[in-house]
Amino acid sequence: MVCDAGTLVNGLLAAERKGGLDGVLPPPGAALSRPGYVLTHDIKGYLISHAHLDHVAGLIVDSPDDSAKPVYGLPSVLREIEANYFNWKAWPNFADHGAAPALKKYAMTSLTPSAATPLQGTRMSVTAFPLRHDAVESTAFLLESGDDAVLYFGDTGPDEVQQVSNLQNVWTAVAERVARKQLKGIIIETSYANDRPDQQLFGHLTPKWLLQSLRTLDRQAGGNALRGLPVLVSHIKYSLTSVQPQQQIMAELENGNDLGVRFILPEQGMRLHWR
Repeated sequence: MVCDAGTLVNGLLAAERKGGLDGVLPPPGAALSRPGYVLTHDIKGYLISHAHLDHVAGLIVDSPDDSAKPVYGLPSVLREIEANYFNWKAWPNFADHGAAPALKKYAMTSLTPSAATPLQGTRMSVTAFPLRHDAVESTAFLLESGDDAVLYFGDTGPDEVQQVSNLQNVWTAVAERVARKQLKGIIIETSYANDRPDQQLFGHLTPKWLLQSLRTLDRQAGGNALRGLPVLVSHIKYSLTSVQPQQQIMAELENGNDLGVRFILPEQGMRLHWR
Protein backbone atom coordinates (compact mmCIF):
# COMPACT_ATOMS: atom_id res chain seq x y z
CA MET A 1 0.00 0.00 0.00
CA VAL A 2 1.40 3.41 -0.99
CA CYS A 3 0.83 6.50 1.18
CA ASP A 4 0.70 9.40 -1.28
CA ALA A 5 2.27 9.15 -4.70
CA GLY A 6 4.14 12.30 -5.61
CA THR A 7 6.86 10.12 -7.01
CA LEU A 8 6.14 6.50 -7.76
CA VAL A 9 8.23 4.78 -10.42
CA ASN A 10 11.18 7.07 -9.60
CA GLY A 11 10.92 5.94 -5.99
CA LEU A 12 10.84 2.29 -7.03
CA LEU A 13 13.89 2.81 -9.25
CA ALA A 14 15.72 4.42 -6.32
CA ALA A 15 14.75 1.48 -4.11
CA GLU A 16 16.09 -0.89 -6.76
CA ARG A 17 19.44 0.93 -6.86
CA LYS A 18 19.74 0.79 -3.06
CA GLY A 19 18.80 -2.88 -2.78
CA GLY A 20 15.39 -2.22 -1.29
CA LEU A 21 13.71 -4.54 -3.81
CA ASP A 22 16.21 -7.41 -3.51
CA GLY A 23 13.56 -9.63 -1.95
CA VAL A 24 11.19 -9.21 -4.90
CA LEU A 25 11.20 -12.24 -7.20
CA PRO A 26 9.14 -11.81 -10.39
CA PRO A 27 7.98 -15.13 -11.86
CA PRO A 28 10.40 -16.82 -14.27
CA GLY A 29 9.96 -15.42 -17.75
CA ALA A 30 8.21 -12.25 -16.55
CA ALA A 31 8.81 -9.38 -18.93
CA LEU A 32 8.61 -6.79 -16.15
CA SER A 33 11.55 -5.40 -14.21
CA ARG A 34 11.41 -5.61 -10.44
CA PRO A 35 10.14 -2.00 -10.15
CA GLY A 36 7.53 -2.79 -12.79
CA TYR A 37 6.47 -5.94 -11.00
CA VAL A 38 6.15 -4.11 -7.67
CA LEU A 39 4.04 -1.38 -9.30
CA THR A 40 1.64 -3.73 -11.02
CA HIS A 41 1.52 -6.68 -8.59
CA ASP A 42 2.79 -5.82 -5.11
CA ILE A 43 1.30 -2.36 -4.64
CA LYS A 44 -2.33 -3.09 -3.78
CA GLY A 45 -3.62 0.49 -3.70
CA TYR A 46 -3.03 4.12 -2.81
CA LEU A 47 -3.87 6.21 0.23
CA ILE A 48 -3.95 9.84 -0.90
CA SER A 49 -3.86 12.45 1.87
CA HIS A 50 -4.71 15.44 -0.32
CA ALA A 51 -4.76 16.36 -3.97
CA HIS A 52 -1.81 18.74 -4.23
CA LEU A 53 0.33 17.88 -7.23
CA ASP A 54 3.41 16.93 -5.22
CA HIS A 55 1.33 14.15 -3.63
CA VAL A 56 -0.38 12.75 -6.71
CA ALA A 57 1.94 13.41 -9.68
CA GLY A 58 3.38 9.89 -9.72
CA LEU A 59 -0.06 8.30 -9.50
CA ILE A 60 -1.28 10.35 -12.45
CA VAL A 61 1.75 10.08 -14.72
CA ASP A 62 2.24 6.35 -14.14
CA SER A 63 -1.45 5.45 -14.44
CA PRO A 64 -1.26 4.18 -18.06
CA ASP A 65 1.26 1.50 -17.02
CA ASP A 66 -0.33 0.65 -13.68
CA SER A 67 -2.65 -2.23 -12.85
CA ALA A 68 -6.24 -1.89 -11.63
CA LYS A 69 -6.45 -1.12 -7.91
CA PRO A 70 -8.27 1.08 -5.39
CA VAL A 71 -7.44 4.68 -4.53
CA TYR A 72 -8.51 5.53 -0.97
CA GLY A 73 -9.17 9.03 0.34
CA LEU A 74 -11.56 11.34 2.08
CA PRO A 75 -14.46 12.37 -0.18
CA SER A 76 -13.11 15.92 -0.65
CA VAL A 77 -9.73 14.55 -1.76
CA LEU A 78 -11.19 12.14 -4.31
CA ARG A 79 -13.41 14.88 -5.72
CA GLU A 80 -10.37 17.09 -6.30
CA ILE A 81 -8.47 14.30 -8.09
CA GLU A 82 -11.40 13.58 -10.37
CA ALA A 83 -12.18 17.24 -11.07
CA ASN A 84 -8.65 18.53 -11.59
CA TYR A 85 -6.69 15.60 -13.05
CA PHE A 86 -8.81 12.68 -14.29
CA ASN A 87 -10.98 14.94 -16.44
CA TRP A 88 -9.75 14.28 -20.02
CA LYS A 89 -8.19 17.77 -20.03
CA ALA A 90 -5.29 17.47 -17.61
CA TRP A 91 -5.19 13.65 -18.03
CA PRO A 92 -7.37 10.74 -19.20
CA ASN A 93 -9.92 9.61 -16.65
CA PHE A 94 -8.54 6.42 -15.14
CA ALA A 95 -11.12 6.57 -12.32
CA ASP A 96 -14.28 4.48 -12.18
CA HIS A 97 -16.60 7.46 -12.53
CA GLY A 98 -16.51 11.11 -13.52
CA ALA A 99 -15.77 12.57 -16.96
CA ALA A 100 -16.79 10.16 -19.71
CA PRO A 101 -15.48 7.78 -20.72
CA ALA A 102 -14.36 6.51 -17.32
CA LEU A 103 -11.59 3.94 -17.93
CA LYS A 104 -12.25 2.30 -14.53
CA LYS A 105 -8.66 1.34 -13.72
CA TYR A 106 -8.85 2.94 -10.28
CA ALA A 107 -11.73 2.28 -7.88
CA MET A 108 -12.08 5.58 -6.07
CA THR A 109 -12.92 4.49 -2.52
CA SER A 110 -14.18 7.06 -0.01
CA LEU A 111 -13.08 6.78 3.60
CA THR A 112 -15.28 7.77 6.53
CA PRO A 113 -13.34 9.80 9.13
CA SER A 114 -12.41 7.87 12.29
CA ALA A 115 -13.82 4.57 10.92
CA ALA A 116 -11.54 1.62 10.20
CA THR A 117 -11.73 0.37 6.60
CA PRO A 118 -10.18 -2.93 5.36
CA LEU A 119 -7.59 -2.44 2.64
CA GLN A 120 -8.32 -4.68 -0.33
CA GLY A 121 -5.73 -7.38 -0.99
CA THR A 122 -3.98 -6.92 2.36
CA ARG A 123 -4.35 -7.89 6.02
CA MET A 124 -4.39 -4.22 7.00
CA SER A 125 -7.04 -1.69 7.80
CA VAL A 126 -6.86 2.10 7.64
CA THR A 127 -8.50 4.82 9.70
CA ALA A 128 -8.52 8.33 8.22
CA PHE A 129 -8.37 11.51 10.31
CA PRO A 130 -8.94 14.91 8.67
CA LEU A 131 -6.11 17.44 8.89
CA ARG A 132 -5.94 21.11 8.01
CA HIS A 133 -3.29 22.08 5.45
CA ASP A 134 -3.84 25.82 5.15
CA ALA A 135 -7.05 26.07 3.06
CA VAL A 136 -7.04 22.39 2.06
CA GLU A 137 -8.33 19.28 3.81
CA SER A 138 -5.52 16.79 4.26
CA THR A 139 -5.42 13.40 6.02
CA ALA A 140 -3.60 11.30 8.60
CA PHE A 141 -3.79 7.54 8.04
CA LEU A 142 -3.56 5.02 10.86
CA LEU A 143 -2.54 1.69 9.31
CA GLU A 144 -3.17 -1.37 11.46
CA SER A 145 -2.45 -5.07 11.18
CA GLY A 146 -3.31 -7.12 14.24
CA ASP A 147 -2.04 -5.22 17.28
CA ASP A 148 0.58 -3.27 15.31
CA ALA A 149 0.06 0.18 13.82
CA VAL A 150 1.90 2.92 11.89
CA LEU A 151 0.68 6.51 11.66
CA TYR A 152 1.23 8.50 8.45
CA PHE A 153 0.52 12.22 8.14
CA GLY A 154 -0.11 14.14 4.97
CA ASP A 155 0.72 17.84 5.01
CA THR A 156 -0.48 19.61 8.13
CA GLY A 157 0.05 22.85 9.98
CA PRO A 158 0.08 23.43 13.76
CA ASP A 159 -3.31 23.50 15.43
CA GLU A 160 -2.35 26.69 17.25
CA VAL A 161 -1.50 28.57 14.05
CA GLN A 162 -4.49 27.29 12.09
CA GLN A 163 -6.87 27.57 15.06
CA VAL A 164 -8.16 24.02 14.73
CA SER A 165 -7.90 20.82 16.78
CA ASN A 166 -7.09 18.29 14.05
CA LEU A 167 -3.70 17.16 15.39
CA GLN A 168 -5.13 17.02 18.89
CA ASN A 169 -7.90 14.76 17.61
CA VAL A 170 -5.38 12.36 16.07
CA TRP A 171 -3.33 12.17 19.27
CA THR A 172 -6.45 11.50 21.30
CA ALA A 173 -7.34 8.63 18.97
CA VAL A 174 -3.92 6.94 19.11
CA ALA A 175 -2.79 7.71 22.69
CA GLU A 176 -3.89 4.33 24.06
CA ARG A 177 -1.99 2.50 21.31
CA VAL A 178 1.10 4.53 22.16
CA ALA A 179 0.78 3.68 25.85
CA ARG A 180 0.53 -0.01 24.94
CA LYS A 181 3.56 0.21 22.59
CA GLN A 182 1.36 -0.85 19.68
CA LEU A 183 2.22 2.20 17.55
CA LYS A 184 5.45 1.22 15.84
CA GLY A 185 6.26 4.52 14.16
CA ILE A 186 5.08 7.91 12.95
CA ILE A 187 5.71 9.50 9.56
CA ILE A 188 5.11 13.24 9.79
CA GLU A 189 6.19 16.35 7.96
CA THR A 190 8.55 19.09 9.10
CA SER A 191 8.73 21.32 6.05
CA TYR A 192 10.66 24.29 7.41
CA ALA A 193 13.29 25.13 10.02
CA ASN A 194 12.42 27.16 13.11
CA ASP A 195 13.40 30.48 11.54
CA ARG A 196 10.33 30.31 9.29
CA PRO A 197 7.69 32.80 10.51
CA ASP A 198 4.34 31.31 11.50
CA GLN A 199 2.50 33.48 8.98
CA GLN A 200 4.56 31.90 6.19
CA LEU A 201 4.09 28.24 7.09
CA PHE A 202 1.22 27.76 4.61
CA GLY A 203 -0.08 24.76 6.53
CA HIS A 204 3.23 23.11 7.44
CA LEU A 205 5.22 22.25 10.58
CA THR A 206 8.61 23.30 11.94
CA PRO A 207 10.72 21.41 14.52
CA LYS A 208 9.38 23.67 17.29
CA TRP A 209 5.77 22.93 16.38
CA LEU A 210 6.34 19.20 15.84
CA LEU A 211 8.02 18.81 19.23
CA GLN A 212 5.26 20.78 20.92
CA SER A 213 2.63 18.57 19.32
CA LEU A 214 4.47 15.35 20.21
CA ARG A 215 4.63 16.50 23.82
CA THR A 216 0.84 16.70 23.76
CA LEU A 217 0.72 13.08 22.55
CA ASP A 218 3.16 12.03 25.25
CA ARG A 219 1.03 13.59 28.00
CA GLN A 220 -2.11 11.93 26.67
CA ALA A 221 -0.34 8.56 26.59
CA GLY A 222 0.63 8.85 30.25
CA GLY A 223 4.06 10.45 30.06
CA ASN A 224 7.46 9.04 29.05
CA ALA A 225 5.54 7.06 26.41
CA LEU A 226 7.42 8.08 23.24
CA ARG A 227 10.94 7.07 24.26
CA GLY A 228 12.53 5.13 21.41
CA LEU A 229 9.55 5.62 19.08
CA PRO A 230 10.70 6.05 15.46
CA VAL A 231 9.51 9.36 13.98
CA LEU A 232 10.34 9.66 10.29
CA VAL A 233 10.63 13.33 9.30
CA SER A 234 9.12 13.83 5.85
CA HIS A 235 8.34 16.60 3.36
CA ILE A 236 11.36 18.81 4.04
CA LYS A 237 11.25 21.66 1.54
CA TYR A 238 14.23 22.08 -0.79
CA SER A 239 16.33 25.22 -0.78
CA LEU A 240 17.70 27.13 -3.77
CA THR A 241 20.67 28.30 -1.71
CA SER A 242 23.89 26.39 -1.15
CA VAL A 243 22.70 25.46 2.36
CA GLN A 244 20.12 22.68 2.47
CA PRO A 245 17.68 22.55 5.41
CA GLN A 246 17.82 18.86 6.29
CA GLN A 247 20.69 19.08 8.76
CA GLN A 248 19.36 22.26 10.37
CA ILE A 249 15.92 20.71 10.86
CA MET A 250 17.34 17.52 12.32
CA ALA A 251 19.63 19.48 14.64
CA GLU A 252 16.69 21.58 15.86
CA LEU A 253 14.64 18.45 16.47
CA GLU A 254 17.41 16.75 18.41
CA ASN A 255 18.21 19.87 20.45
CA GLY A 256 14.60 19.99 21.65
CA ASN A 257 14.12 16.24 21.95
CA ASP A 258 13.22 15.88 25.61
CA LEU A 259 10.89 12.98 24.70
CA GLY A 260 13.54 10.46 23.68
CA VAL A 261 11.95 9.79 20.28
CA ARG A 262 14.15 8.44 17.50
CA PHE A 263 14.05 10.94 14.64
CA ILE A 264 14.87 9.48 11.22
CA LEU A 265 15.80 11.49 8.13
CA PRO A 266 14.58 9.45 5.13
CA GLU A 267 16.20 9.10 1.73
CA GLN A 268 14.34 8.06 -1.39
CA GLY A 269 14.57 4.31 -1.80
CA MET A 270 15.34 3.69 1.89
CA ARG A 271 13.91 0.50 3.35
CA LEU A 272 12.70 0.60 6.96
CA HIS A 273 11.51 -2.18 9.26
CA TRP A 274 8.95 -1.09 11.87
CA ARG A 275 9.39 -3.28 14.95
